[in-house]
Amino acid sequence: MRSKLLAVAVAAGLGVTSFHVMADPAQAKSTSKTTQSSQSAEIEALKAQLQALQAKVVELEQRTDAQSDINVSTGQAVEQVQKQVAATDTQMKKSADKIAYKGVNITLGGFLAAETIYRSAQEGADIASNYSAIPYKNVQTQHMSEFRMSARQSRLSALAQGDVNPNTHLAGYIEMDFLGGAQTANSNESNSFNPRMRNVYMTADWDNEGLHLLAGQNWSLLTLNAKGITPRTELTPPQIDAQYLPGFTWARQAQIRLVKDWDKKYWLGVSIENPQTTFYSSPNQANSPVQQTAYNIGAGSGFDSANTLSLNHIPDVIVKFAADPGYGHYEVFGLGRAFYNRYAVNGSYKNHDTYGGGWGIGAILPLIDKTLDWQISGMSGKGIGRYGSTQLPDVTFSPSGNLAPIKENMILTGLTWHANPDIDVYLFGGRESTSKKDFIASNKGALVQLGYGNPAYNNSGCDTTGAAAATCVGNAKDIWQGTAGFWWKFYQGKFGKMQFGAQYSHTEKEAFAGQGFVNGVLTNGAASPKAKEDMFFTSFRYYPF
Repeated sequence: MRSKLLAVAVAAGLGVTSFHVMADPAQAKSTSKTTQSSQSAEIEALKAQLQALQAKVVELEQRTDAQSDINVSTGQAVEQVQKQVAATDTQMKKSADKIAYKGVNITLGGFLAAETIYRSAQEGADIASNYSAIPYKNVQTQHMSEFRMSARQSRLSALAQGDVNPNTHLAGYIEMDFLGGAQTANSNESNSFNPRMRNVYMTADWDNEGLHLLAGQNWSLLTLNAKGITPRTELTPPQIDAQYLPGFTWARQAQIRLVKDWDKKYWLGVSIENPQTTFYSSPNQANSPVQQTAYNIGAGSGFDSANTLSLNHIPDVIVKFAADPGYGHYEVFGLGRAFYNRYAVNGSYKNHDTYGGGWGIGAILPLIDKTLDWQISGMSGKGIGRYGSTQLPDVTFSPSGNLAPIKENMILTGLTWHANPDIDVYLFGGRESTSKKDFIASNKGALVQLGYGNPAYNNSGCDTTGAAAATCVGNAKDIWQGTAGFWWKFYQGKFGKMQFGAQYSHTEKEAFAGQGFVNGVLTNGAASPKAKEDMFFTSFRYYPF
C-alpha cells in the first residue's frame, strides 16, 4: 500500500513539472536564466510538496494498518463468538435431552413394547423362551402350538451424571422392565405383572488415571461389549426373544468391577460377582451311597419362598482384556467359580469346595463400514451352564458326595446388515453343548447310575406320545438355534422413534443317548431323542426419549 501511494505522488509531481516546462518554449529561450532560477524554486517547491505527500501517505498507511488491525481483531472476535455460539448450541441440544437437578444431569430412556409370540410347541413361557424345557414327543404339549401377546418387555431407565471436576465423573443408572412374575401375576384378567430390576449401579471414572469403578447390578463382565469395557456398551443380539439366543454368554447380577484403560484402546477389567449354582440331580439320586445334606436352601427373607438358593461362599471372579486397535473390537476373558456343599464322610460331616470356571472370546468386525457387521462370542469350561441362554446345569453329584462340574461350550455368531438408516436385517446361529458327567456306583451290592448324560438312563419313551416321564430322562446334550429377523424404524424425528420388528427361529434339542428299543429289546445307548420348535415373534416399540 505504501509503495503504491508513493509512486502515485512522484508521478503527479513529475507530471506538473513537465507540463510547466512545455507550456511556453519561446519564452523559455529568451529568459533562460530567469527560468532556471524560477525552475529551481519550483523544484524545491515540488520537493516540499512531495515530502508533504509522503507524510500524507505515511499517515494514510498508518490509518489503513490500524483499520486492518481493527478488522482482523474484529474478525477474530466474531469467529470466536461464532465458535462459542456453536458450542453453546450443541450443549443446549444435548441439554435438551437431559433434566438438570442440583448440578446433576438426568437422562431418561427406555421403550414401550407391544409384542406377539408364536411357538409350535407349548412352553408356558412369555416373551422369554425356556430352551432347555422344549418338550420331547412323549409330552402332549409338544403337539400343541402356543400364542401369546405381551407388553412386559417395555423398559424404563434413568441415567444421572455429575462432574466433580474435569477429571472425575460420577454416574448412577437404573433400568427396569415388567418381566417380574410374583404369585399374583397371571394372564387371566388384570394380569398384575410387577416391575423387575434389570440394572442398578453407580460408576466413578477418572480420565487422567484411566480408571473406571462400577458397583451394583449390571451385565456380567463376561458379556460382549461393543467397545472397550464400559457399562451401557454391552452388545446383545438384535433379537426380540427376551432370553436372547442359545450360545450367547451373559448374566445380570450384583458385582464390584474395576477397569483400567490405556488411551481408550486397550482395557483390562476384573469383577467380583454374585455366585449361584444350578444343579442336576439324577433320577437315582436317592440310592446314592453318599447323601447330600446341604447344597441349597429354601429362600428366606427378601426372596420368594417358592424358590431355592444354592449355597455359595466364594464370589465368581472374572478377568477380561479388550482391545480397540482401530478396526474392530476384540476381547478375551477368564472365569473362576467355586461350588460349595456339605456331606458326611465316614460318619463325619464336612464342608467341601469344588472349583470350576472357563474362558471365552468375543469379536465385532465391520465387514463393510456402516453396512455389514459380524460378531462372534463364545465360552468353554466346566460349571458354566448358568452363564448360557439355555440354562443347562452347572454341576451334578458324584457318588463320593462331591459336586461334579459339567463341561460345556457355547458359541454364537451372526451378521447384521444395515440396509439403510431405517432398516436392519440380521441372521444368527448359536449352540450350547455339554459333555456327559456320569457315574456308576455300588450301594449295598446294587449298581446305581448317577450323574448327567448317563447312557443307562431310560429314554425309551421320549418319542412315544403319552409315555410316562420315567421312560424319558432325556438329558440335553446339544441345543442349537438359527434365527433371522429385521427391524424397521418407520418413524425417526423430534418425537422419538417408532419401529417394528419380526423374528423367526428354529431350535433343536438333542439328548444324550440312553436306553432305547432295538428290535424290541431295551438296549443302552440306543435312544438319542430330539425335540424341535419353531418360534415367530413380532414387536412394535416406541422410544420416546
